[in-house]
Amino acid sequence: MEMYESTTQNGRQRKHHTSWSIKMNERKHATDLEIEESETLLQGSDNEVGHSVPKVCYGLKDELGNVCLLLFLYVLQGIPLGLAGSIPLILQSKNVSYTDQAFFSFVFWPFSLKLLWAPLVDSIYFQRFGRRKSWLVPTQYLLGLFMLYLSYTVDSLLENNGQKGPDIVTLTAVFFLFEFLAATQDIAVDGWALTMLSRENVGYASTCNSVGQTAGYFLGNVLFLALESPNFCNKYLRFEPQAKGIVTLSDFLFFWGIVFLVTTTLVAIVKKENCKKSKPKEETQGVMETYKLLFSIIKLPTVWTFCILLLTAKMGFSAADAVTGLKLVEEGVPKEQLALLAVPMVPLQILLPLIISKYTAGPRPLDIFYKAFPFRLLIGLEFAFLVWWTPSVKQDGGFPVYYYIVVLLSYAVHQVSLYSMYVAVMAFHAKVSDPLIGGTYMTLLNTVTNLGGNWPSTLALWLVDPLTSKECKGAEGQTCGSAEEVGLCTKLGGACVTTFDGYYVESVVCIVIGFGWWFWLGKKMRKLQEEKPSAWQCRRTK
Repeated sequence: MEMYESTTQNGRQRKHHTSWSIKMNERKHATDLEIEESETLLQGSDNEVGHSVPKVCYGLKDELGNVCLLLFLYVLQGIPLGLAGSIPLILQSKNVSYTDQAFFSFVFWPFSLKLLWAPLVDSIYFQRFGRRKSWLVPTQYLLGLFMLYLSYTVDSLLENNGQKGPDIVTLTAVFFLFEFLAATQDIAVDGWALTMLSRENVGYASTCNSVGQTAGYFLGNVLFLALESPNFCNKYLRFEPQAKGIVTLSDFLFFWGIVFLVTTTLVAIVKKENCKKSKPKEETQGVMETYKLLFSIIKLPTVWTFCILLLTAKMGFSAADAVTGLKLVEEGVPKEQLALLAVPMVPLQILLPLIISKYTAGPRPLDIFYKAFPFRLLIGLEFAFLVWWTPSVKQDGGFPVYYYIVVLLSYAVHQVSLYSMYVAVMAFHAKVSDPLIGGTYMTLLNTVTNLGGNWPSTLALWLVDPLTSKECKGAEGQTCGSAEEVGLCTKLGGACVTTFDGYYVESVVCIVIGFGWWFWLGKKMRKLQEEKPSAWQCRRTK
């Protein structure tokens, strides 16, 4: 969250568009690191003015209301992320093409691109209304109105009528704007978090972000998918089976739309911004200065090389990360069961950064990145085997318990390798960032890191269909080359059967590319740790 360096930092990444919460985890932990960087700047500023200004100490009890409000705002922030993350699983259950999934994956790009407009959010505001409220209130109103609009239209957009299928273009456009507003709200909340709390309690900002956004994502994704599933509700929550779940997507959107509108109104009327907080010493003064600063950073040879490496490092993981969850749904694994597998992972996801950070705290954090890289590639191969194995263990009543245990263990091992790499990269970002412009610097590197995961995922989804061969069985003379042909085959009593699955080809190709990157470019990334600190510092014109 450290984009524009005036008491706020706004730049971090996901959500994940499969049931596996990879991007959500990355976004959350990037946030924690960025808020900590902001806290350092704020504390430095406090030390500067501490000699002449009497210091008033606040306990947590004195600011419990602010902490609760901040936590609630982050919960609201997680709702749109969770909802957007659930849509691809719903689309997959409606048998949309992977090309359509690739198109919809652009919905998750705004959180990686918000660096582009974060300086505007930090600089343009109505002083009488409040610097952060000037953006928070209208964006949350728009989010609420978007939810109310979607509650009346989302069923028709998702409805599968014969050959037509879901309206992917409109869904993508609507949810892209939805996520754009959520990313803008994120910038405002991140900035307000660091001025809403006193210096003594500003450390709780990262805790509120981590806990609140995770809780919101859980509500909008895991809980929603469970309550929306007729099978889950009939099995665990009802005495008499029904055709629908306890809630529908329309109901869920309408409820949270009302919550957004009501709570935003209360915040606008009741909560006042504290405008008397001192600004940090290293504050960036204007929009143009921020953009010039970003350009001067990226022109540094070491930074340019590092950015190229970050943009290409995740190519080898794209098939495993972006396609595996959707493939499991395609093979019949209930989407709500995949979502619920994220629940037992929470303790592991809390402990892993704490454990791994002990090994990345030294002068060479990227060594951990380099060592974990091949293991994560091999886990991608194991994911492909898991997808291949899934149909053979499917039973009439679903899947046996041991199958879900295997999936859970696979996910846990994957998380270990993922966190090892991610924490190492974040540690290196903190190590090389110029301390005078630390917020802007780290945000740029985090943005590039997130983009390095977005574009390979989109490309991996798009390539599945061209690499896959299907034939129509039961209807002579028909083919399955397009959605229209699939619909016609089904209409004539046939069924499209996959004869060659491009996912497996893609998995092997990605692993080969990944090992190639590791052998050649991975060593180059490790050598960047040997560069002098001056190689990462840029000159600022005053």
